[in-house]
Formats: sequence, structure tokens, C-alpha cells
Amino acid sequence: MSEPVTPESNSENKATITRVSGMYEDYFLDYASYVILERAVPALSDGLKPVQRRILHALKEMDDGRYHKVANVIGQTMKYHPHGDASIGDALVQLGQKDLLIDTQGNWGNILTGDSAAASRYIEARLTKFALEIGFSPKITEWQASYDGRGKEPVHLPVKFPLLLAQGVEGIAVGLSTRVLPHNFNELIDASIKILKGRNFDLYPDFPTGGIADFSQYNEGMKGARVRVRAKISMEDKKTLVISELPYGTTTTSLIDSVLKANDKGKIKIKKIEDNTSDTAEIVVHLPTGVSPDKTIDALYAFTDCEVSISPLACVIENDRPHFLSVKEMLRISTDKTVSILKAELELQLWELQEQWHFSSLERIFIENKIYRDIEEAETWEQVISFIREGLKPYVKKLIREVTDDDITRLTEIRIKRISKYDKSKAGQHILELEGKIEEVKNYLANLVDYAIDYFKRIKDKYGKGRERKTEIKLFEDIDASKVAIANTKLYVNREEGFIGTGLKKDEFVTDCSDIDDVIVFRKDGKMMVTRVDQKAYVGKNIIHVAVFKKGDKRTIYNLIYRDGSKGNTYMKRFNVTSITRDKEYDLTQGTKGSEVLYFTANPNGEAEVVTVYLRALQKLRKLKFDVDFSELAIKGRGVKGNLVSKHPVKKVEIKEEGVSTLAARKIWFDSTVKRLNAEGRGELLGNFKADDKLLEITGSGHYRLLGYDLSTYFEEDMILLEKFNPERPVSVIYYDGEKERHYVKRFIPEPTDKKELFISESDGSYLELAVTETHPRIQVSYRKVKGKQKEDEEVILSEFIAVKGMKAQGNQLTRDAIKKISRLEPLETDEVLEVEEAENNDSETSVANDNDNSQITLEF
Repeated sequence: MSEPVTPESNSENKATITRVSGMYEDYFLDYASYVILERAVPALSDGLKPVQRRILHALKEMDDGRYHKVANVIGQTMKYHPHGDASIGDALVQLGQKDLLIDTQGNWGNILTGDSAAASRYIEARLTKFALEIGFSPKITEWQASYDGRGKEPVHLPVKFPLLLAQGVEGIAVGLSTRVLPHNFNELIDASIKILKGRNFDLYPDFPTGGIADFSQYNEGMKGARVRVRAKISMEDKKTLVISELPYGTTTTSLIDSVLKANDKGKIKIKKIEDNTSDTAEIVVHLPTGVSPDKTIDALYAFTDCEVSISPLACVIENDRPHFLSVKEMLRISTDKTVSILKAELELQLWELQEQWHFSSLERIFIENKIYRDIEEAETWEQVISFIREGLKPYVKKLIREVTDDDITRLTEIRIKRISKYDKSKAGQHILELEGKIEEVKNYLANLVDYAIDYFKRIKDKYGKGRERKTEIKLFEDIDASKVAIANTKLYVNREEGFIGTGLKKDEFVTDCSDIDDVIVFRKDGKMMVTRVDQKAYVGKNIIHVAVFKKGDKRTIYNLIYRDGSKGNTYMKRFNVTSITRDKEYDLTQGTKGSEVLYFTANPNGEAEVVTVYLRALQKLRKLKFDVDFSELAIKGRGVKGNLVSKHPVKKVEIKEEGVSTLAARKIWFDSTVKRLNAEGRGELLGNFKADDKLLEITGSGHYRLLGYDLSTYFEEDMILLEKFNPERPVSVIYYDGEKERHYVKRFIPEPTDKKELFISESDGSYLELAVTETHPRIQVSYRKVKGKQKEDEEVILSEFIAVKGMKAQGNQLTRDAIKKISRLEPLETDEVLEVEEAENNDSETSVANDNDNSQITLEF
């Protein structure tokens, strides 16, 4: 039976009660602090989380130059990491996939496809030579007891490299997270050298999956920063797009899923998608007939994971507290830390060399002066020590420190065999070598910064090959989703009842549209409104015009004739609508009650028609009809009153003559920073473009394309020439034929085609040397020195060298001599060409007399 509860025991129980709120506050704070410091956030000192540090320490303990089963590495690490094998295995695989510290063997997964690694019993790992060189120095490492007290582990590893910035890190703690993006190996070293030299530097992330990134809002990785990363998409042909590099944080699987979802929602339109990824990413997107590849690329960026936004947040542990630092501050601290570690290693090395010199000198004195004979008469150990110390006294001043009992003990341990075979000259030479090394280390310490710079250069030369930047840095142009969205639904209208929407399938069809479009509506009463596409929306009765609204469209011009009030004057005006407030009604008349639209047209290219106005038959009116030409009316804002048409009542207005565009040709610029066309004046003016005008694009691979001037057009990465196409201006080309190993010149007019056309030889080793569209281009040919003979440079006018021929023509051989360089000169004006021709005609006889293979380029026709 249980004992009865006494008043005394009740009072004791009450005294031990703890409030839950207090427990929660203390326990939560302890738990949060533990997770932040011991699990999720890396230390600034070595750039490692505790589990990563313990894995590297375990691998160093196991290191014998051979691979180790990952299962064994996990077991060894569990001696130091008390959180189970799963967390250790995952962390080890992540370290291995970064390809910096861990040398892997077996199937370690694929960061491109997202495939996981094989089981730990099947894969192997060891430390890389780089990790062994920059990460370990046991004699200067601070140690602490492991969690069970059975072993020792490093507090921090003495890492002599900005490891945190090179690898990047992500971690989620309690009430805190960190995300440091990876940076380029070689760029980090270059930046560290600049820090040591006191120079400014820029530092941007570099992602292992490549891609294209806009770092304009990177803000050194601080809170609030934003990085936009895009896949690298190329156009193989009009119906095929190839994704060859992925945005950071995505895989081919997740990216394909996002593309399929966008296709299912009607945001984009594709025929099929294939994943051909192996060592490199390759996703092939097949497009249906009639779909623009340029708009599809923009749509992929707008609606899929082909573009992602990353928000870095650089949080690290310093002095057992979390700190938010910029990547530049982190690199400066890391560089200073590297210098301090190098200094500590040099000081340790100096001490060890001095100790070696000290004992070598003692040994030399002890043997050469036969002090060992003095101990023959000693009867106790104390006497031995005393006799040797007395024997060394005359020579102590030559040593770098005092002689200790330990030194004397070491002298007594020298074997008789060594004394008998002691070589005085070798001993002296060894001491001189030690003195040279000591002076060298002292020099390094005296010039520590230069030593650190040389250290970083050595690391770069040794391990930097193959670690070039993978992510292209580029400024992105914002993509208007409404402009690139595929028309995935149909818009209908009920004009009388005043309804528009995608669900009114029994009513009048208007146009194809996307579900994110805006719709502009004009009514008979002179009201205008813009609203979002919906299933069914009421916009007012008596609709006279409805269309998809394009914000900022200055080329669509509306021609309007309206009556002011029920019996007022009639006015006309021309206007465009570039910006509005959605769902707000705008009055295009003067607001008088009873106003009515008598005539209305929407003109996508600013057409201005001629109309006939019929007046009502009234007394004293002799002329009951007259013509009005909209082209005589200036284009103004939508709120203007307009010009007077008639003070008399108008019966009707009819079109008499279709209009032509009154707008000037459209000015198009090319912004080389983002490689996109624009109409806002950014970059280089390409010219004024009318409806049928084309752009000529020539690439370094020897292809050309004739393109429209749609602002969404994408251009090839190796584009070398872009200009307004002139069908009367030939392209002058110099190319090298890889099969014939000769340079050729050709001139041709690009043939109208939508395809990418090759205009140089298809043979291996062929390349484009020069492509220009000038009327009379000039070049200078420099020759190589052959058998001690140097041929003089020659000037060639290409328009005289060869006539315009077909695009498929091979052209004329430039020369048989070995060419060193071809330089482009200023082109000749037409007058200069005439002068040259006249001079050549006058000197023709002299020219013929002096012709030979070495002096005349034109002999190879």
C-alpha cells in the first residue's frame, strides 16, 4: 500500500513546482542556441559546419592515400558527431558533390538530374590533395574533447583558403537561416591577392550548374539581396530549343516538371520535351508548327524554372555568436585568418629549425671536443649531467639558447657507433643548411604579405586549372509575362448586354488571348474601360469595340467621331491609349449627357482613313454630305475635345477610302548589354524599320540569319554583326578552309530565308576570319617569315578583288603564302575607288611587267 499523503509532503511538492512558461523559455533558448551553433550555421573561422568539420577530421585520421568505404567513414565520424549516421552520410555526399575537398569513387549522384548517391557501402572517398594542403596543421590546431570524452576533435580546422565562399552553404536553424552562394575558386584567390595588395575588388557567385545570372541586386550577399539566374537556352532550329545549362538550385527533373505544368496551364505551347542529360545538361524542347521560338524562350523564363530568383543571406558563427556579414567582409576576414595561420606555421617551422640547429651544434661540440670522455669517471646520473654541463660551458655563448637537462639527456643517448663514424664535414654542412633555412623562414616572416601572396598564387597554379567561371554574368531585361504568354483561351462578347469573357461560348468570338491578358472595351456612349480577362465580366451595354490591350502601345491609333450631348456639335479626334488604371471608366467625350459615338476604328499601325459625313436634311442646308480625312488630324491624348466636324446634326458616317499608316518608321535600338532590341533609345540605333524590313545577323561560326525586328527576338551568343538588312548591299567575307588550308574571299547578297545559313566551308577546321557589309572594304595582309625571307604587308580592296557571286560559291583564294595576320582597314569611299582605278589603268603596263607569284595576290584567281 502507498503511504498516506501528509501536510508536510504536500508542502514539499508545492515547493518544487516549476511554471511551464519558464521551462519553455529556458528550454527553447537552449535548443535554439544549440541548433544554431552546433548544427546548421557554419563557423567563419574555417567555413565548416560541425558535421563537415568532423567528417574531414575523421578522414584525416583514416588517411593512408587509399579510398575508404563511405560506411566506414560514417562510422569513424560517429565517434565525434552524436546525431546519427543519416546526417553524416548526407553531409558527406554534399561535400563530395562540391568536388573540392573529397576525392570520390563510385556513384555519388548527379547535381544536374537530382539523382541520389548509391548506398554508403558501395561508394568510397578520401581527402583530396587540395584538402590535405590547405585544411590541416595539427601542431597549431586547437583541440577539444569529443562528446563522450574518449577522443579529441578540432575546435576549428586551420583552413588557409576562403572555403565557405568557395563551397557555399545553406542551413536552417531555429529562428535563423543562412544561405551563402558558391563563388569561383580562381576569382576568390585573385580577390584575396587584391586584398593583400590593398586594392578594390568585385566578387560574384559562380554556380556549378552554370547558367546565366544577373547580379545587379546581389548587394554583396547581404539581407535583402536578390540574384536572378536563368538557364542557358539556344535555338537549334525554328522548331527546337536546347537547354544546356541549369539555374542554380534546380535539376533537369524539376525544370522539366515546371515546363510541363506551364504547358498544361496554357502559358507556353510545346510539342514534346526530352532529357538527354549525361555529364552535361541537355534538355531538348520541341515546338509545334507556328510557335515563335523567340517568344517561347521568353515564356520559359517567365513561367517556368528556367529563371529562378535566389535570396542570399550570409550568416556565420563568430565567437559563438551569429553574425550577418557581406561576402567581401567574409573574404577579408578569411584572408587575414590565412595570413595568421601562415604566420603561425612559419613561427613553428622556425622554432623547429632552431631546435634542430641547437641540438646539431650541441652534438658537434659534444663529439668533436670529446666531452663524452668526461663521464667515464661519473658514478651517479647527477654527476653525468654535471660533467657534461661543465664540458659545454666554454661553448654555450655560441648557442641560440641555454642548455637544458633534456638537451644533455639527449646527448647521453647518442650511440657509440654514431660517435665513432661521426663526419665533421657533413655535420658542418648540415648546420649550414639549417642556417640557410632559418634565414629563409625569417625572411618569409619579415615579408609575410608577400609570402601570403605567393602562397595564394601557388594554390591557384596547382589546383586552379579546370575551375574557370561557369556562370555567365549578364544584365537581364524584364520580361512582360502578358506579352509572351501563349494564347490559351478565347475571348467572347455580348455587345448588347455588355458582357465579355472566356465563358461566353455561345456569343460572338473576338480573339484568342491568354488568361493573364487585359482587355480594352469601347462603348457607344463614349466610355472606355480596361479590365482583366475573366470567365464573364460586365463592362456596360452597347459595346462597339473590344480587343486585347497592350500596355505602352503607341502604334495602335483610335479614330473617333462623336456627338456632344443629344443635340450638340460633332467632333473628331485621333488618340492612343498607353496606360490606364484597370477597371476605371474613362469618358472619351466631353461628358455631356446623351453623348454618342458616331464612328470608331482601331488602327494597329496608325492608319488614317477618309470618311463621308452625311447631315440630316434641314432647311437652308444645301450641302448634306462632305468628306473628312483623318490623316489631316494630329494624334493627341484620349482626353482632348477634338476638332469640330459640324455644328449641324449628323445622320451617319461611312468610310470612303481605306487609310494608310501615318506613323513614321519605327526606330529600333540594340542594347549590347542585355543583347536585346528596344524602342526606348537604349544602346546603338539600328535604323528606322517599316513592316517588311529585316535584320541581318552574322555569327562567328560563319552563319547568317534574316530576322524580323520583334523586340522579343533572341540573338546567337557568337553574333559578330547585326544591322538593318539592305538587299542591295553585299556581304564581304574572308574565311579559312580547313580542308584546303587556304584563306578565301567571297562576296554575296544574303538570300531571303527564315533559316540559319552557313556561308563558309563545312570542312573541319574552317573558320570565319572577317565579315563586313561595307561597299569597298579594305584589309591589310601580313605574312609569316619563311626561310629567312619576309614578304611585305599588302593592302587589298575586296570589292576589286572579287565580284559579287552566289552565297554557295567558294570564292577566290586570297594568297598561297602563309598568312600571319589579316587586319581590317578603314573602307574606301566611292571617289577614292575611282581614283585608284584610274591610277591602275595608267600604270597597267608597268604592273604586268612586274607580276610574279610573290608580289601579286590576284594570281590565284
